[in-house]
Amino acid sequence: MAAPSSPRKPRGPMMLELESVDSYYGKAQVLSDLSLTVGAGQVVALLGRNGAGKTTTLKSVMQLVRPRAGRVTFRGQDITRLPSYKVARMGLGYVPEERRIFTDLTVLENLEVGRQPARDGSVAWTQGMLFDLFPNLAERRHNRGKALSGGEQQMLTIARSLMGNPALILLDEPSEGIAPVIVEQMARIILQLKTEGLTVLLSEQNLHFAQAVADAVVIIEHGSAKFAGSLAELKAQPEIRDAYLSV
Repeated sequence: MAAPSSPRKPRGPMMLELESVDSYYGKAQVLSDLSLTVGAGQVVALLGRNGAGKTTTLKSVMQLVRPRAGRVTFRGQDITRLPSYKVARMGLGYVPEERRIFTDLTVLENLEVGRQPARDGSVAWTQGMLFDLFPNLAERRHNRGKALSGGEQQMLTIARSLMGNPALILLDEPSEGIAPVIVEQMARIILQLKTEGLTVLLSEQNLHFAQAVADAVVIIEHGSAKFAGSLAELKAQPEIRDAYLSV
């Protein structure tokens, strides 16, 4: 098998950079010397088997898990060990896999919870724009969160994050546990976000979904980056895919 490629910086302005990050849960190390980069306007998919460290990577960016070594830089500013609420206010949106909506609030009320002022260089999202992007939510705007399907709850979580007008959004397993027709909608939504100029870093186990939306991929195994490059480069190295993504 050919040696795994090293993570390399994308062309153009840098939106996010992780440099030699180590993260732990208690005494258990999950991320080890992890480095990756995301360029402005890119959709980058973080791939790997279950337990590889994908979710921990996103939580380390948001400082929900504090790196013990290394550095996280967002828009040229070191955000390592900042409080998570300050990271969010700087323009980082986070959509966890658990779909943490307010089930007793309506769709409209959930969106209002996420509202933040518009930022320079970021899309100023309105409810109307979001309902255009998520027609399912438009039809259910007065429904409580608990009345939505799993896929609709996932959409609401993303829409609520967009109400914060982020420059970069982190999506944890956006295709996990939702119906195939909703997965297709989710892919179209992510591509539309890219068209709007939003930068996206998503963790994903579904290679087919990643291929539909991503400009580049980073494969991690045991908390370290083993490959970073375009989908074409990954396709040209099936031994990498087989080594790190096959069940």
